[in-house]
Amino acid sequence: MTENIQKAADLLFEAHASGVPCDPVRELLPEGDVDAAYAVQDINTRRWLDAGRRLVGRKIGLTSKSVQAQLGVDQPDYGMLYADMDVAEGEEIDVSRVMQPKVEAEIAFIIGDDLNSEQLTSADVMGAIDYAVAAIEVVGSRVANWDIRILDTVADNASSGLYVLGHEPKRMGEFDPRLCGMVMEKSGEPVSVGAGAACLGSPVSATLWLAKVMAKAGRPLGKGDVVLSGALGPMAPVAPGDVVEARIHGLGSVRAAFAAE
Repeated sequence: MTENIQKAADLLFEAHASGVPCDPVRELLPEGDVDAAYAVQDINTRRWLDAGRRLVGRKIGLTSKSVQAQLGVDQPDYGMLYADMDVAEGEEIDVSRVMQPKVEAEIAFIIGDDLNSEQLTSADVMGAIDYAVAAIEVVGSRVANWDIRILDTVADNASSGLYVLGHEPKRMGEFDPRLCGMVMEKSGEPVSVGAGAACLGSPVSATLWLAKVMAKAGRPLGKGDVVLSGALGPMAPVAPGDVVEARIHGLGSVRAAFAAE
């Protein structure tokens, strides 16, 4: 199995480098073996860190119960965020930077204290969050035609791409992460609506899950880390020239503009 884990990691790494999507990697892994898929992800995490990329946070995926049911799982997944994934608001995004790009609106938490215990509580997480902002994640897949199941997306760093953070930071207590409604528009037309409760009941609960899992995995969340806590509504595809704006009640808005061809 070790050989197949390495082969899956190589396929995804080469797809990232070449810009040409690969076939699904799930056939290389034992059916339902999520740990094997994370082993694939970890091989490429170490490759990227060795190559000099800076780890700045994590993203949580599969926080929607309906999406979990689609993929036949009962928990979220996670991926790594690197410094070169951060896009400053106002900077145009070249669509070619992300393979098969789609966008989703999220609440991003910036962590103010280390979360390095497996026995964390909701209170620990709320106390460790420095502030929250609205965010747009540009997700992508190195797997051709988004033909993914749980093993594919986990192995592929949770289908991560880029992200844009809003500029209206709020402290915990200044907004309700469960009830904040979200509307995302593309070129002025609504393409996604949702609320914090769609994200495992609360984005804070999703972050608690992540913090425990990361502590157990030996990569605990620390001061300054960014956590993309999960989509508040359905994702939407994007193309060159699209302008996407997400408004999240209590957190203001955030905008992602894609360069025209």
